[in-house]
Amino acid sequence: MQRQPIIGLALGAGGARGWAHVGVIRALGERGIRADIVCGTSMGALVGAAYAAGELERLEEWALSLGWREVFGLMDFTWRGGLIRGRKLFEFMRERFGLQDIASLPMPYGAVATELGTGREVWLRDGQVLDAVRASIAIPGVFAPVLRDGELLVDGGLVNPVPVSMCRALGADIVIAIDLGWAKFGYYREQARQKERTEATSRPGWWSRFLPARAPRTGADGAERPEMPSALGVFFSSFDIMQERVGRSRLAGEPADALITPILPDFAMMDFDRAREAIDEGLAAAERAQAVLEHLLGA
Repeated sequence: MQRQPIIGLALGAGGARGWAHVGVIRALGERGIRADIVCGTSMGALVGAAYAAGELERLEEWALSLGWREVFGLMDFTWRGGLIRGRKLFEFMRERFGLQDIASLPMPYGAVATELGTGREVWLRDGQVLDAVRASIAIPGVFAPVLRDGELLVDGGLVNPVPVSMCRALGADIVIAIDLGWAKFGYYREQARQKERTEATSRPGWWSRFLPARAPRTGADGAERPEMPSALGVFFSSFDIMQERVGRSRLAGEPADALITPILPDFAMMDFDRAREAIDEGLAAAERAQAVLEHLLGA
């Protein structure tokens, strides 16, 4: 009798766009697809940990409860190693979700981080779940690095934004990957900008509430000029570009069997108060991939 294939789920990096993973996983479950292995990078590591621990529904409920005030309230600002220490957020999550040791999870789980001193890709497969997530999600300059075994670790999206390779190494026969950077730039971004211009749908990030308002810039001819972004905005956009390029390169050499691509070009990295939009797009992205999933798994 032929054995069932081992299914690996590779959840990609992408800041607040990572809430889309929740929608994709829910859609897969409705089609009878459940992963045997889950690996994640950055926000993918967080959602993957909740999924592996059977806590995805509670994570979704919490994500949907977040407004900009709640997001800001979880920030503990510092100037040592980054803008945000991260202790307040992860202590809150530890109390709320109680995620345990990786070895005790019901399914194999791994998170990707980057060693700051060498640039080496690090696979986190032991220790406390939230400690691994905290390292994987440490966006350089935003979250302070994590000290583990004498080395400083930062966001895994620097080296492996969509961890297909880790799923394969842990034994997956079929890998379903969710790439959050696929539709961040190019045609999709231009369409989003056009929509903002014609429908006045632009939505500034929650952090903009704490910056002084600036009047539109005009040139000598009276035409409006694009406003210069903040230093933080430049950094986040640059980091997104880097992750998207590295992700495409890694996926070209280590392709997934099914690639699901939520389209969220207007999402900023820190828009964590927009969970409903991201989750709904995750559901839609899984629906668009239905034909491939049926071919692979008969789902």
